[in-house]
Amino acid sequence: MVDLIVRGAGVLGLTVAWEAAKRGLKVCISDPNGIASMASGGVVGALAPHVPENWNSKKQFQFQSLINGEEFWNGVDSESGFNSGYARLGRLQPIDDEKALLLARNRLESSEELWRGLAKWRIVESSAPWSLTSGTGKWVFDTLSARINPTDACFSLAKAIQKKGGVFEPHLKKYPNIRTVWATGIHDLERISKFTNVKFRTAVKGQAALFNLNRVDYPQVYANSIHFVPHSNGTFAVGSTSENNFSSSNTTDERLETLIENSMSIIPELRLLEPIKRWADVRPRSESRAPIVGKHPMIEGDYIVNGGFKIGLGMAPELARVLISLIFDGIDQVPEAFKPKVKVQNSTSS
Repeated sequence: MVDLIVRGAGVLGLTVAWEAAKRGLKVCISDPNGIASMASGGVVGALAPHVPENWNSKKQFQFQSLINGEEFWNGVDSESGFNSGYARLGRLQPIDDEKALLLARNRLESSEELWRGLAKWRIVESSAPWSLTSGTGKWVFDTLSARINPTDACFSLAKAIQKKGGVFEPHLKKYPNIRTVWATGIHDLERISKFTNVKFRTAVKGQAALFNLNRVDYPQVYANSIHFVPHSNGTFAVGSTSENNFSSSNTTDERLETLIENSMSIIPELRLLEPIKRWADVRPRSESRAPIVGKHPMIEGDYIVNGGFKIGLGMAPELARVLISLIFDGIDQVPEAFKPKVKVQNSTSS
């Protein structure tokens, strides 16, 4: 017997399972595709904040999760003995014209209030340790952004869960009387859309590349809508595309080659290198672009965490905390914007 079943061994499902395991609850995780499949097997791992303006519940929630990220991932790695690749080293963004400079200055002022001194948004006149170009000779540097290796983070979580007594059963049968969390990405959002006649998801394809470029202690860079993320294992990620229309969900094509070519104009060191890995897969994006967390809209008594899209890794610790609190404490701290907007049906579909 277990206290909680988690369907899905991606980063959202595993963080929920870990949050429960830390409480001493017995957890079973089931995913026929294995740990870190699909979107959670990506290579980029940029834990980057929304800009400090037009503040809302989603931005506040993400901010709190990013602030708590270091303690969370250090705790996971300490238990597992693995390395998730987490490090909060900040992020550089070039300021290319006077309009962007004015915007950056306005955000500097708002960050002082919204980030409450827990992180800094600064305008700097050097891109060191990188040698980057900027139209104004200035860059934004924020101290809130962090990096992580998505696949390594998932396996660190899995090992930590096992050490707390959690078990993995890839092909678990249906157990309707045990609390169950569905964290199965686009598959669950698609079946909910069909069941309710309410569009719940958009599958967005991403493509990215990985290089052997050791810049372990450098901040990440965001320029020309591309993330550049140095990882703790000496690799360097570049990505990713966002494609709403595609013929194949997990093959790379000319869009990635264009992204790689564009990246070389920003990070010239890449011109001397060939990618060691090309990656592509689809990511679950809810129609509201916010995560979906709370009571499952199809299965009475079950729960859902899904739709993290680009911010799922950064939001995962806080999403797990509020969901486990809802399930086992009856305390509802889930932002209204995140809750499924469809009434729960009397169904036991699996």
